[in-house]
Amino acid sequence: MATSVKQMMEAANAAVPKITPAQAKEMIAKGNTLVVDVRDGTEVAASGKAQGAVHVSRGLLEFKADTESPTHDKAFDKNKTVILYCGSGGRAALGGKLLKDLGYEKVFNMGGFKDWVESGGPVEK
Repeated sequence: MATSVKQMMEAANAAVPKITPAQAKEMIAKGNTLVVDVRDGTEVAASGKAQGAVHVSRGLLEFKADTESPTHDKAFDKNKTVILYCGSGGRAALGGKLLKDLGYEKVFNMGGFKDWVESGGPVEK
């Protein structure tokens, strides 16, 4: 059975809770949290990223997050809370669903980078 982007987004949004930047800041303050920027490299180069975030473009996420992958990034740990963001929240939702499928349990979608910036979230260039 074929799936549409709309159906994929509905499934992702149902599986991955949406949080505000304020909620994300609270989670980060508690520690054991990984913040992941899933935007493309050109977007990150133009605007910077949330301070302390790991940049992994959406297309490489499964290769970096899967502990069985030869290109696994050790920052990805299934015991951590993982917060994803992108340009507006769509790629973060899809990426979050992917992480859930890989066995990550505490996964959240913070939405868009602009929301982080507008909330006064620290940025690194």
